[in-house]
Amino acid sequence: MITPYNILQHELIGLEAKIVDSTHPGYRCNGTIIRETRNTLEIRGRDKKVRKLPKDCITLELKLHAGETVRLDGRLIVARPEDRVKKKYRIKFA
Repeated sequence: MITPYNILQHELIGLEAKIVDSTHPGYRCNGTIIRETRNTLEIRGRDKKVRKLPKDCITLELKLHAGETVRLDGRLIVARPEDRVKKKYRIKFA
């Protein structure tokens, strides 16, 4: 089960995402994560348009299956998905 405490060690594909902050205003969008590479996320918006966004330039809110919302700095997830899920993280909550 995905929780705010272990989100970095889980698959992000299929989660609802909202870009809340970015270095470029054109990166802001809402939708479902459909693909992930080392440096990018692909999000399919409600308008069915697919946007490819760099991870290190965005802050996103992810809606978990339990209804919780997690705000995540994209720089924390810059890694190949298969490597990121194996890595141990120390997370500090504000």
